[in-house]
Amino acid sequence: MFKRKVYNKLLEWKNKYSEKYAVMLEGARRVGKSTIAEEFAKNEYKSYILIDFANTSNEVLEIFEDISNLDIFFLRLQTLTNTKLYIHESVIIFDEVQLFPIARQAIKYLVKDGRYNFIETGSLISIKKNVKNILIPSEEYKINVYPLDFEEFLWATNLCDYDLINIINENGKSIGDAVNRQLMRNFRIYMAVGGMPQAVEAFLEHKTFEEIDFVKREIISLYMDDFKKIDPTGRISQIYASIPSQLSANKKRYILSNAINKRITNKDEELLQELIDSKTVLICYNSTQPSLSLSQTKNLNSYKLYISDIGLFTTLLFNDESRTNEQIYQKLLSNKLDINLGYIYENAVAQLIKANNRELYYHTWKKENSTHHYEIDFLIIKNKKVVPIEVKSGIVNNFNSLHAFCKKYSSVVGERYVFSQKDLSNQEMIKMRPFYLSQIILK
Repeated sequence: MFKRKVYNKLLEWKNKYSEKYAVMLEGARRVGKSTIAEEFAKNEYKSYILIDFANTSNEVLEIFEDISNLDIFFLRLQTLTNTKLYIHESVIIFDEVQLFPIARQAIKYLVKDGRYNFIETGSLISIKKNVKNILIPSEEYKINVYPLDFEEFLWATNLCDYDLINIINENGKSIGDAVNRQLMRNFRIYMAVGGMPQAVEAFLEHKTFEEIDFVKREIISLYMDDFKKIDPTGRISQIYASIPSQLSANKKRYILSNAINKRITNKDEELLQELIDSKTVLICYNSTQPSLSLSQTKNLNSYKLYISDIGLFTTLLFNDESRTNEQIYQKLLSNKLDINLGYIYENAVAQLIKANNRELYYHTWKKENSTHHYEIDFLIIKNKKVVPIEVKSGIVNNFNSLHAFCKKYSSVVGERYVFSQKDLSNQEMIKMRPFYLSQIILK
C-alpha cells in the first residue's frame, strides 16, 4: 500500500462526517480506490465487510432486495460474509457500487440507521444507465482519487531524500544545479512511469520500461473496453486517443470534429461528457474574461483535454507501435527526445494542478492588428488574485504572452509563474520555478 494523501481525507470524513454521510471514493479505474478503502478499513475499524459488486455471490446481492428490516439485513450480511460487525466500530465497503445501483440507493437508509459507517468506491459514476432508475442518495461525501501525484511518487519510490516543501524558497534563492538536475531527472521518471499504482509497482520491481509500458497499455485497453460499453461506435475512444496529437499540434483548443472525423452533433457532445465523467481525462476551459470567478467566464465550447495520468499520456503518445521502444524512454529520461516536449510537460502540470482539486482554466486572446494569438497555459485563483502560469520545456527567454496578460488584467493579477527545467529564480516580477515544485506551489 502506497502512502496516499487521500487517506487523511478519509480520516477527516470518519471524524467529522461519517455519522451523516457515506464516503464515495470517485476516480478512474485502476487509480487505487479499492486498495485505499480496504487499507483504511483495516487500520481504522474493529472489523469491516467488503462487498465487491464486480465479484460477489447472488446470495449477497439478494439481501438488497428488501432492506425494510435492517436488523435482518445486517444479520444476513454478517452470516454470509462470516464477519461480526460492531456498532459504531465497523465499516462496510461497497466496492464498484455503480455496478449494482440498488445498493447505492440503499445508502440513504443505511446511513440514517447509524450503526455502521459506509465507504463506496466507483468508476464512471455518472453514466446515466447506472443511475437512471434509482434515487441518488444525498448522504454521500465525495472524495476524488487521482493517480499518484509527483510527491506521492517520490514517497513510493524513495528516489530522493528531499522534502519538496522544504526546498521552496519564495525569495527565489537557487537550490543548486546538482539538486535541481536530480529532481528534474526524477520528474522525467515520473513522466515516463506515471502515477497508476500498477505501473509504479512495476517500476519498484525493477521491470524494464518495455514491461512498465505493457502495464500501461493494459490499463489503456481496459479504458477502451469501458468506452465501447458506453459507445459501441467507438467515438469516445477516438476522442480519448486523439488528445496527445491535438496537444502536439499546439492549437488554441481541442477540436472535437477532428477527433471523430465528422461534423459534431449533440450526441457527440454527450459522449464527450461521458468521457469527462469517467475521470480518465481532464478538461481545461478557456476563461474568456479572467476575474476572481474563473468559472463564471468559462467558454463551454472552448477547451483543452489532457490525459489524467502523465504515464498513460506518454504511452498514448507513442502508441503507433505495438510496443514502445526502450530507447524512447531512455531519451525521455535524458531529455533528448527528438520532439518538442512542451505539451508533455503541459499535461504533467495539468495533472498536478488537478491533484490539488483545482479546476483547470486557460486564456487565449487575439493580438491587436494581427492574426496571431496570445495564450496563458493555466490560470488559478490564489490569495484572491488571478495567477497566470506558463509552461516552458525548452529555452526560456520569451514572456510575451505573460507580459501582455499582466498588462491587460493588471487589476486582478497576483503572482505570475513560469515552470521550466531551470532552477529557482526571479526575473522581474515573474517567478521561475522548476516543474517538480508546481503542485506544491499551486495548492
